[in-house]
Amino acid sequence: MKISLTSLKWLNQLYGCSDNSELEEVDDLISKIGAQLGEIDEVINLSERYDGIIVSHVVSCVKHPGADKLHICMIDDGGVAKGVKRDSDGNVQVVCGAPNVKAGLNVAWLPPGSIVPSTYNKENFTLESRELRGKVSNGMLASPAELAFSDNHDGILEIRSEEVGIKNVKPGTPFKNLYGLDDTIIDIENKMFTHRPDCFGMLGVARELAGIQNKKFTSPKWYIEPIKLESKPDPVVKGLTVEVDIPRLVPRYQALIMSGIKVGPSPVWLQTFLSRLGVKSINNIVDMTNYMMLTTGQPLHAFDFDKVAVDGTAHIVVRNPKPKEKLTLLDGKTIEPRKDAILIADKDKTIALGGVMGGNNSEIDDKTTRIIIESANFDMYNIRKTSMEHGLFTDAVTRFNKGQSPWQTEAVLHQAAAMTGEVSPGAHVVGEPVDVKNHLSKNPTVSVGASFINERLGLQLNPIDMKKRLENVEFQVSHHNDQLEVTAPFWRMDIAIPEDIVEEVGRLYGYDHLPLGLPMRDLTPAQTNPQIDFKKHMRNILSRAGANEILTYSFVHRDLLTKTGQDPMLAFELSNALSPELQYFRMSLMPSLLDKVHGNIKAGNDKFALFELNKTHNKLHTDDDHGLPTEINMLALVFAANDKAAKCYDGAPYYQARKYLDYLANQLGLTFTYSPITDANSVDFPVMKPYDLSRSALVGVAGTDIVLGSVGEFRARVRASLKLPAFIAGFEIGPLQLQKAITLSAAVYKQLARYPRTSQDISFKVPANTSYASMSALASDVLAAAALEHGYEWSMDPLDIYRSENGAKHVSFRVTLWKLERTMKTSEVSGVLDAVAEKAKSTLKAERL
Repeated sequence: MKISLTSLKWLNQLYGCSDNSELEEVDDLISKIGAQLGEIDEVINLSERYDGIIVSHVVSCVKHPGADKLHICMIDDGGVAKGVKRDSDGNVQVVCGAPNVKAGLNVAWLPPGSIVPSTYNKENFTLESRELRGKVSNGMLASPAELAFSDNHDGILEIRSEEVGIKNVKPGTPFKNLYGLDDTIIDIENKMFTHRPDCFGMLGVARELAGIQNKKFTSPKWYIEPIKLESKPDPVVKGLTVEVDIPRLVPRYQALIMSGIKVGPSPVWLQTFLSRLGVKSINNIVDMTNYMMLTTGQPLHAFDFDKVAVDGTAHIVVRNPKPKEKLTLLDGKTIEPRKDAILIADKDKTIALGGVMGGNNSEIDDKTTRIIIESANFDMYNIRKTSMEHGLFTDAVTRFNKGQSPWQTEAVLHQAAAMTGEVSPGAHVVGEPVDVKNHLSKNPTVSVGASFINERLGLQLNPIDMKKRLENVEFQVSHHNDQLEVTAPFWRMDIAIPEDIVEEVGRLYGYDHLPLGLPMRDLTPAQTNPQIDFKKHMRNILSRAGANEILTYSFVHRDLLTKTGQDPMLAFELSNALSPELQYFRMSLMPSLLDKVHGNIKAGNDKFALFELNKTHNKLHTDDDHGLPTEINMLALVFAANDKAAKCYDGAPYYQARKYLDYLANQLGLTFTYSPITDANSVDFPVMKPYDLSRSALVGVAGTDIVLGSVGEFRARVRASLKLPAFIAGFEIGPLQLQKAITLSAAVYKQLARYPRTSQDISFKVPANTSYASMSALASDVLAAAALEHGYEWSMDPLDIYRSENGAKHVSFRVTLWKLERTMKTSEVSGVLDAVAEKAKSTLKAERL
């Protein structure tokens, strides 16, 4: 969203620049804004729209003889317009159909050749002299709508001397000199102000413009010290009470009652001010609240007192919505507010969505005579969430979700009451304002050395110069030698550490003025990061194995954690999530991978392996000193195949996932071990939750006590909740532990065999309760001992695991043996296998087949 248009003339007047100074410096000022304040999207010379329009006096006004609703007017333009026909007195004839036209009015005359402002930069409708029912009309007398600052077509604009001054109603005065229309407007991209809520008001922008020009700015007295309000009684009004049930979300809530209200059009100066800033005029009360919001950045809201009060007493409650509670907003939209929204209500009904939009059951209308003005401060994150969920993006939301200061609500409320008395003469305050404060804290005093600032900016500013620049934007600064003690004003809630002062000084001095110099260049080659290199190596290995790397969000939905068996209470919840789908830090990578399987199967990918190498977080691993999340590096892979493709694979999906692990181990020069997950060695960590532990194993590294993670198939409930195929398995291991295992293993160079290798298969029949792991370990031990004794190399691969109908288990291995200096004899190989069979029979009661 964009910040409201900024009137340079009005802002310059605020900090004391003369008109001549402004006109001479406007280009330089625009350059400074672009360099030191924010990116400029557009610069508009507003006065061009009103070129040629002349203030004129209606000398006479008579009915048109040929039309009941038209009048023939003779106007005095001071003789300024050229090329128009005049009478003997120098007056010009204009035919007008406005009901309020009469002799004696001061009006805005658009002579022939001028463009109607409401059509400017659209169709550019140019006036000319033409006949209306037989009478020539030289141009037209303009209504507020035609002058582009109101929707009012009901009559022509009446220029009143009490509003613009006697000098400006003199016939012949350029109309653009009135109401601040001889202006330059700047459209500033508001993303530059995201951390500066004070700059969402013209007052804050004016202060910044002064600061970047090294000029002293002084806020209006009413903003620094709230004006005192005089109260008058109203026999109908008995009182106002405010109850805040959610103090954590409402740091401050203020309100007051005003009576004697007469709702009607705003003064022309107010209408034109709002129109210059891109805001539509509604009525004098609503326009007043918008004016104060645009001026200070503090949103206000006005309720009709009589629509809220019961028996003369208004009781406002600030709370969360009740179940199934609904609210119809000012724009006519009916919503059921989200459960954590801030709701403004009276005893019987909801009347506003706090910080977002008012309800239509308490809005100001033509019959309103009493109002409640609300000036409050709400939690910025809550307002943002409510706005996003309901699709409501208002000017109030734009400001509240940037974090307005709660210390300005009182000054703005009191000034709003005073301004209400101006735009609605006779309006007055009834009773005392209500002020509910919750958890307010003052800005800290920050100590920083001038040398500290200069070192980071590359400058040589002295402390006195720094002090002056900060005081220009109303910081309180004292200094002793090199040290500065800085206290930010109440509207700057973002100043907390010395680096914040560095940023302020740099911005006010101008980053474009910082010295330019080439950085020192060290020709020493940059050292590689072993962890990054190792992760890259693992990616390449798995890619060669046919797996596809994906990158998913580090944040997941609560439902995904629940569906994969993980407890959301162990996950860190985000206070300001990017979207409702990204609420929690993920505790392992596997849920994110499983979430992508169904979509790929549905897209026609019948078999695939997905892997991800990334970080995870959970509450079981935190920084002991600060309680911050610890980053846990993990590598996860899932293999899936649809029912048709699964027929191509022998055995359970567990072994297909294990193939990728074994290939990874082989490429890294390691041997992985797999052990059953029992009550004795199971780990109650989130990473284990998706697995069916009876069909899974812990992954270790041979020769070490390192446990890398787990590999296995997933629980039936997980498969059902995520619509996963039956043939699916995966693993998740810690890459840093794997890197440590490589270091401990200290792999040495092994000479390649020059002579043929000899392979033989060996099969055993074992009791059903004998695990494959125990058979594999026994065979490996015998082979390793024989190899050490007789000097040969060996490898062993599983061939088959089969359970017969009578309950016995058949296990087969392929053993490969070789020597570096000669070809091995068959008898040597058979002898080794006989030794394996003998050991298996005596230890595990295994029968060789």
